[in-house]
Amino acid sequence: MTTSHPDVIVIGGGPSGSTAATLLAQQGFSVHLFEREHFPRFHIGESLIPDTYFVLQRLNMLDKLRKSHFVKKFSVQFVNQHGKLSEPFYFDDHRPNDSSQTWQVLRSEFDQLLLDNAREHGVQVFEGVRVLEVLFEGPRAVGVRIQDEAGQERVEHAKVIVDASGQSSLILDRLKLREWDPKMRKAALWTYWEGAKRDPGRDEGATLVLQVKDKLGWFWYIPQHDNIVSVGVVGSWEYLFRDRPGKDHEAIYAEEVARCPGLQPKLAGAKRVAPFRVAKEYSYRTKQAAGDGWVLVGDAYGFLDPLYSSGVLLALKSAQLAADAVAEGLKKNDTSGAQLGNWAEDFNRGMSRMRRLVLEYYEGFSFGKFVRRYPHFKGHLTDLLMGNLFQDKLDEVWPAMDLMRAEMMED
Repeated sequence: MTTSHPDVIVIGGGPSGSTAATLLAQQGFSVHLFEREHFPRFHIGESLIPDTYFVLQRLNMLDKLRKSHFVKKFSVQFVNQHGKLSEPFYFDDHRPNDSSQTWQVLRSEFDQLLLDNAREHGVQVFEGVRVLEVLFEGPRAVGVRIQDEAGQERVEHAKVIVDASGQSSLILDRLKLREWDPKMRKAALWTYWEGAKRDPGRDEGATLVLQVKDKLGWFWYIPQHDNIVSVGVVGSWEYLFRDRPGKDHEAIYAEEVARCPGLQPKLAGAKRVAPFRVAKEYSYRTKQAAGDGWVLVGDAYGFLDPLYSSGVLLALKSAQLAADAVAEGLKKNDTSGAQLGNWAEDFNRGMSRMRRLVLEYYEGFSFGKFVRRYPHFKGHLTDLLMGNLFQDKLDEVWPAMDLMRAEMMED
């Protein structure tokens, strides 16, 4: 059993792991990244929101995305349970610069680009290597025990462990840090269609959020390249699966399409080109972002309902903030939990703003009516939808929403 001593070990090669590793390597630190799978590999979460731009810029990824075949995304639009479309939220109308245009990505290709980019910046990437255990000396993380595909095990030590291993995070589970969100116990069922309808011009790549009847669920509609559209339904686990015994995924999906007037014309004449997939979208967050010698990023830190496509943004943003804290700590020889997690309080506030927006939607709040009544807050809502979550002025919208909801209940 041999040992190695990079400055930082990153567990997981998804967007958060690749981002943290790249940003640390850019600052001259030696980084080893361990990924148990071989890329490319399938992953859900294909719609980027605009504020990913600023992290992608630091990663030197923007030119690669501009040269890619990924569909450009300029807006998000909502369709109610009767099939009526809302006014589009065009990002560049609110913020007229390059950062307001983003992309609808195929995650297998996008994640591969990020991982290759990490290699180009000097990260040593090891694919097909499983991290069996994070090693601790007392409360401090000091290394990992890994196993390659031949079954050979070895130990690596590092000054900091960045856990970007997703929802199955080793540290999150070992230290029992996961806190489930009781208000957002959702599930998703999705597939892919060829030839589904999309709008022309700058609406071609718009993300659509379409309600089903009685507001018991919603569909995402994400146009991709090669004439493919990702279409999935989200609802409570009980509604989608438990209360329909004996029905297979195709039957359940068809029933929900039939309950979504806004979706039916878009799928007319389209061909399904992928199997159905299912995920439990149980939202959670960690009680503690970091400890001595370790920090959590991406889905290892927390998972939020996919309604507003915030997943990749939260992965990239948490990784950026954590990487900066790690770099600062290594430079001043302070890898305490307080130093490595000094970003988490502000990040939590931003994540909570997105959570509040998600809950408002599930509770039937009408954003269209809200914007008509409070047009001066449309910019705030657009900021939230773009992922510009980390500014306190956005909290000005909540009292107005509370007032409007109270009046609706009185009526």
